[in-house]
Amino acid sequence: MLINLLLLTIAIFVISKVYPPLKIDSFPTAFVVAIVYSLINFFLRWILVFLTFPFMILSLGLFTFVINAFLLWITNKLVDGFKIHGVVNTIIASVLISLCTICLHLLV
Repeated sequence: MLINLLLLTIAIFVISKVYPPLKIDSFPTAFVVAIVYSLINFFLRWILVFLTFPFMILSLGLFTFVINAFLLWITNKLVDGFKIHGVVNTIIASVLISLCTICLHLLV
C-alpha cells in the first residue's frame, strides 16, 4: 500500500512537471495530494460507479475517466498548493496520472 502511494505521488509530481495546466508546489504537496486522492477514491469511487452504472454500460467503461476526473477535481478543491485549470484539463490530467501510475507499476 505504501509503495502504491509512493508511485502515485511520483506520477502526480511528474505529470505536474510535464503538463502545464496541472500545478503543484512541491514533492511533499504531491504526497498530500496522493493521500487525499487515495482516500477520496477509497470512499467515493464505488458509490459513484454504482450511481452511474447505466453510463458505464453505455460507454463500455469509459465513463470511469469522468469519475476519476471528478475525484481529482475534489482533491483539487481540498489541497492547497495543487491546482488544475479547467474541466478538460482535469480529465486529461486524470488520464495522464493513471497511465503514468500504470507504467510505474510495470517498472517496479
